[in-house]
Amino acid sequence: MTDADARARVARAFDETPRPGFLRPAERALAGLDGALSIGWGQTNSQPRTVAAMLTLLDARPGQRVLDVGAGSGWTTALLAHLVGETGAVLGVERVPELVRWGAANLDAVARPWARIRAAARGVLGAPEEAPFDRILVSAMADELPADLIDQLAPGGRLVVPVDGAMVLVALDGERRAAISRSGGYVFVPLIRDAPPPPEG
Repeated sequence: MTDADARARVARAFDETPRPGFLRPAERALAGLDGALSIGWGQTNSQPRTVAAMLTLLDARPGQRVLDVGAGSGWTTALLAHLVGETGAVLGVERVPELVRWGAANLDAVARPWARIRAAARGVLGAPEEAPFDRILVSAMADELPADLIDQLAPGGRLVVPVDGAMVLVALDGERRAAISRSGGYVFVPLIRDAPPPPEG
């Protein structure tokens, strides 16, 4: 599959997964802006152009198992569900309990039952008990490349994660040898694996 094919598949996923359904009412009028929007609790719904770039790098394909780290409002989880289709499976993990509930409800509204969102385990990055995954997407900035997520990839798998300001793609071959590439300059909320933040107030 070429980059053009991947971009076209991502564009179709965007068309079938409108952003307003994953925003708070106060932000829905801003859904068409190419910028990050608050979803509360210090988290954001990422800039559409950035999400599209990440999904193109990830190259999720029909039938694959995908992990979405930092599911937030559920938008990326729903986009991934469109890309893998009903023969695939998507698991979103999220550390903020209120966002777990809201994101799951948003996901239910688009009727893609092969995708789900659950609470992230405290102190655990990803979902090692459900690994391996063919693709892993991370929507928060890591200080360094998270080796524990690479361990959760299947042979031939791909991980896309922002690290220290750059977008990093880790691509494993069939022998689990990793090719690592970096691109761009990005800003995300920080990747955290400890207790959730205090209630918004």
